[in-house]
Amino acid sequence: MNTPLRWKHLLGLIAFTMLLGFLFAEVEIQIEGAGGWAANLPTWRIEHHWLLDIFWGGRAMTGYHAWVFPFIALLFHFPFVFSGTWSWRAECRLLGCFMLFWTTEDFLWFVCNPAYGLEKFNAAGIAWHKHWLGIFPTDYWFGIAGLLVMFTLSNRPSRQP
Repeated sequence: MNTPLRWKHLLGLIAFTMLLGFLFAEVEIQIEGAGGWAANLPTWRIEHHWLLDIFWGGRAMTGYHAWVFPFIALLFHFPFVFSGTWSWRAECRLLGCFMLFWTTEDFLWFVCNPAYGLEKFNAAGIAWHKHWLGIFPTDYWFGIAGLLVMFTLSNRPSRQP
């Protein structure tokens, strides 16, 4: 975990993370159906608060998301707990994968969901993604930028005394 990523390893890591995103998108499609962002789930919702625009992209905070986000974050960190090892390099790599996971999962939720598909993937068709830049929600651009920054940081030569 403390060595720079080689291209083959990097591509495998990206592919595996995207596979996880696909699988979780399918799980969420089964849970939410056509009611994205937990619209039809029996959960609490906070629709309006100034912090939602800063941290949540203007979307509602739901009980479902309040539990699923930390669960996935901790699941991503499980290898550190299991192995008893941790490093900044590995944490940067993990955070990049975490950002890729959520970006992939969200996009594939629309692509694979029979109630949506690519034809409805736009600002007019998705009420809970409030901020768009071009053809994607701004969250996606931040997720990909974060992935690139984190992978770049994780691949920097380490300073050794």
